[in-house]
Amino acid sequence: MSQDPAYQKLQALGITLPAAAAPVAAYVMSAQSGNTVYVSGHIAKQPDGKPWVGKLGETMSTEEGREAARRIAIDLLATLQQHTGDLGRVKRIVKLMSLVNSAPDYTEQHLVTNGASELIAEVFGERGRHARSAFGVAQIPMGACVEIELIAEVE
Repeated sequence: MSQDPAYQKLQALGITLPAAAAPVAAYVMSAQSGNTVYVSGHIAKQPDGKPWVGKLGETMSTEEGREAARRIAIDLLATLQQHTGDLGRVKRIVKLMSLVNSAPDYTEQHLVTNGASELIAEVFGERGRHARSAFGVAQIPMGACVEIELIAEVE
C-alpha cells in the first residue's frame, strides 16, 4: 500500500478499515467501468456486525443516524480499498447516495448523511469533496436505518 495521506488520516482518527463486506443477494460489492468505481449500497451495522435497525424520527435520533452513516463510510472505504488495492489510486470521491429509513414527517436526512460525507472529506481532503443525494425512504433491507452507496474516480 502507498503512503497516501488517506491512510495517515485514518490512522490519526484511530480508524482501522475492517474486512470488506460480502454481498447478501445477487450483486457484487463494487464494479468498475473505465476509471469509475461504483460501490454498492452498504447498510449500517452495529459493532457486532448485525444490521443497525431503526427509523429516523421514530426510534432513532439524527445524531444516532449520523453515527450510523459514519460507520457506513468506513465500510465503504474498506470495499473501495479491496477493489483498488490501494486508496492512493482514488483520484476523487465523485458522489454519495444515501437512503435514510425515515418516519413520514422526518426531514433531516441531509444531516444524517453528513456523518458519511464529513468523514470521507476528512480522510481524502479535496479528493473527498463530492456530490450527494440524501433520500428519506419507508424501509431499507433488513430494517437498517441507513444505506449509502459511493462512486469514485480512480487512476
